Amino acid sequence: MSKCFSITSSINSCIKSAFTISGLRPSSTDLGDGTVMFCWLPKTRNPTRPNIVLIHGFGANALWQFFDTVRFLTPHFNVYVPDLVFFGDSASTRSDRTESFQAQCVKRVMEANSVEKMVVLGLSYGGFVAYSMAAQFKECVERVVICCSGVCLEEKDLKEGLFPVRSVEEAAAILLPRTAEKLRELLRLTFVKPPKGLFSCLLNDFIDEMCGQCVEEKKELLHAVVKDRKLSDIPKISQPTLIVWGDQDRVFPVELAYRLKRLILKFSLLIETSLIYRHLGENAELVVIKNTGHAFICEKTKEFHSHLKSFLFNQKSS
Repeated sequence: MSKCFSITSSINSCIKSAFTISGLRPSSTDLGDGTVMFCWLPKTRNPTRPNIVLIHGFGANALWQFFDTVRFLTPHFNVYVPDLVFFGDSASTRSDRTESFQAQCVKRVMEANSVEKMVVLGLSYGGFVAYSMAAQFKECVERVVICCSGVCLEEKDLKEGLFPVRSVEEAAAILLPRTAEKLRELLRLTFVKPPKGLFSCLLNDFIDEMCGQCVEEKKELLHAVVKDRKLSDIPKISQPTLIVWGDQDRVFPVELAYRLKRLILKFSLLIETSLIYRHLGENAELVVIKNTGHAFICEKTKEFHSHLKSFLFNQKSS
């Protein structure tokens, strides 16, 4: 017998209403190759404001992940919040599972909505996509914000014990929970202070509403991120970049933040030597937020927004 009431569904509806109140509207774009992309976008685009794209990670959908950040940004930016392929209402018949493909799909949605220049912000898995967008579309992506995203991980890191799991299958069992206990394990990994009072019935309701869609495809996305990944193969980006991390992140340990900072700095020295671009090191900023983990966007929202404001509003005034 089907459930008559879902708390998760009710919260989801409330957040949708909040997005609408913030001036966004839902939209679907058929890319014409078997891919349909869903995106929240401005009801009325303000040509005097910069554009920002918020790219979600695994876990709860983009609505839940960016609820507070959308409210923070919409008075100052044209905000776009897409569902990545195999999340929410975005889907594809194509077999490509790379972050490069995801980045191309997001870019095509922006093109369909006449967005030529943008800031991209990626959270966790979304950071891989945001970084790929910056690498592929240098002329369009003006600034980048990478939040707790292991862009610089290598496949060998799993076997060498950098992560609390030793295989992609172990990671998938946690990131794509199918039981209340696995969801509790995910919360323990992502929060320094996990939410209390979450009975199994509430967790199972969340799993039923949020975690059952395209599970096999999402596992394939995880495999594609890790497979044969080497630091030397990661493309370099030249845009001003803000890297934000929680000091107690257990999903992507903070070592990966410093690794990404070193990668960008190394590239900035190379391009300075070539006299092609100005020195990027001054524009690559790493912020480590204390006493928080992978879910700092929830645990330390005001502090995160303070750093975001400094980085983005400097861009607006420059």
